[in-house]
This record gives sequence, C-alpha cells and structure tokens, in this order.
Amino acid sequence: MSLLGNIIWMLFGGIFTAIYWFLVGYLFCITIIGIPLGRQAFKMASLTLAPFGKTIEYGGGAPSLIANVIWHICAGLPMAASYLLAGCVNCITIIGIPFGLQAFKMAKLSLLPFGATVR
Repeated sequence: MSLLGNIIWMLFGGIFTAIYWFLVGYLFCITIIGIPLGRQAFKMASLTLAPFGKTIEYGGGAPSLIANVIWHICAGLPMAASYLLAGCVNCITIIGIPFGLQAFKMAKLSLLPFGATVR
C-alpha cells in the first residue's frame, strides 16, 4: 500500500516539492554557515519524495532545542502552516485522508527538524 501511495504522491506534486527542497538544501550548503540548514532541507526532501512508510524519530537534546527555536522563528511557522493547510484540504475527502496524514507528518517535521531522524 505504501508503494501505491508514494507513486500517487509523486505524480501529484511530491516530486516537484522534493526537487525544490533539494535545491534549497544545495543553496544553503554553498556557505559553511548554511550547512546545518541545508541538511534539514535534505531531510525534508527525503520525506517529501516518498512519505508513506517512513517514520520520524525525535531527539537530540539541548543543542537541537536551541536550533529548533531559531528555525521555528525564521522558517518553521510558514512551512508548517502550508503543510497544515494542505493536510486539511486533503482530509476533506475519504480518499485524501492518507495524503492529509502525510502532510501533517511533514508539518511536524517542518517545526522541529533538528534532532529528528527520518526512517
């Protein structure tokens, strides 16, 4: 079921969003200061490419907490709001509920990317 969900996800925009996240990560990694942000963008790209069947484990301690607070202020809120809106729109129909749940998973990751591991 996750293979079919990932194929449908990619056909309806997941591939373009993953390419966008990859390009953002690449731009961040051009500078030394942006490398931690680029790594988080690559994490979002991997989850956005094929979200079905993947889980997110959170941890990391105090350094991740500080980085997440800075991320949350600078970029996390608009990203989470857009993923929440997409998830709500998808959950309007019964067929869209699994896709909405994946959008909610990405909304949570967009708020707390540091210290999270996508498996």
